[in-house]
Amino acid sequence: MRAAGRLVLGHFPLPVVEAERIRKLLLFPSGEFTALDPCVGHGTAFNALLGETQCHRYGIELDAFRAVAARTSGITVLQADVLQVRGVAESVSLLYENPPYDFEIGPGQNRRFETLFIEHTLRWLKRGGVLVFVIPQRQLAGCATILAEYFTDLRIFQLTASECVRYRQVVVLGVRRPPSQSFSDREYNQSVEYLKDLADSNAIDSLTERETPHYQVPTSGPATFTSRGIPLDQVEDVMPASAAYIQVSRLLLRQPNAARGRPITPLHQGHVGLVATSGLLNGVFGQGTDRHISNWRPAKTAQHSEEEEEDGTIVRRDWESFSHKLALLFADGTTMILGHQRPTSGENGDDLVQYLGISGKQTEPRTIDPHIELGCGMLFNLCFIGNSFSLTERRT
Repeated sequence: MRAAGRLVLGHFPLPVVEAERIRKLLLFPSGEFTALDPCVGHGTAFNALLGETQCHRYGIELDAFRAVAARTSGITVLQADVLQVRGVAESVSLLYENPPYDFEIGPGQNRRFETLFIEHTLRWLKRGGVLVFVIPQRQLAGCATILAEYFTDLRIFQLTASECVRYRQVVVLGVRRPPSQSFSDREYNQSVEYLKDLADSNAIDSLTERETPHYQVPTSGPATFTSRGIPLDQVEDVMPASAAYIQVSRLLLRQPNAARGRPITPLHQGHVGLVATSGLLNGVFGQGTDRHISNWRPAKTAQHSEEEEEDGTIVRRDWESFSHKLALLFADGTTMILGHQRPTSGENGDDLVQYLGISGKQTEPRTIDPHIELGCGMLFNLCFIGNSFSLTERRT
């Protein structure tokens, strides 16, 4: 998985439109039943799948913020790692799974999460219960053996929403095989080969709005799920108050630079530049819409050029320059950066502000009044202070 996917813990929620299409294939009972989403996220897709049905909704979520969001939507959420959760066997009528699309990292076999999740959670699904399993199409091969062994009446549909097409997602629906239903080795092998062939097939039917109910969800009572893992978020909250952590942090964690008091004499441009680029002026500045957090950091840039002399000699030069950049985060979510290089094409040519992006709302890039930030007219000049260059020349 890419770094961006790991930052969100592999959270790629199912679009609501696809969840509503899947719901058309389900027949909910008139009595109470239990539904579980072991990767519930914000709970949006799970609630869209269940609609207005009155049922016991349970979810498991690793991320603390998403767990809170799911609780506010009416889902009973356990914040924990699914693989460290224990529950009563055969207590769930509907199991909806959209696991992370990644490999586990550990001393073992480092298997795919799709296989690990279905192996761990299928024991909670009662006999005759319905499975809704959203995975990338190519992972049908890895899950083929467990699907063929424990489930019957399997149907696979291609998801057509743009987010789903990107990962070639399919939804697998099936009924957990009752103990009275037996099957031969030949039927099992045929089912496994069929699922493996679908992993690379282009003939899977697409899920549409015209689907008719096919899977009857059985009734069931409330369920109980508990975690045997370490509550990492609680440990993180109480750790800073630990005596051992306080002693070790002095050795392992770099303390931020701090400057207190007033200078004996007024600071000139060079003085302010050295203080700013060393990070001693990091903090909150400005008022109103110009209220922002500033942070200085060193920056390294590399340039390359080639020249051919009259005698055919090719001269290659590599420059490395070290300068400083000023990162700004405004109260409205705007982020900007000041550097010694001029903006690239397409930006304001007279400004040294490189516009990075906006979160929350779209506005035009704005310039910064240097007199507001530090009370002097040299903010742009500070970006040039401390520049150093190295030149490497090669002749061939």
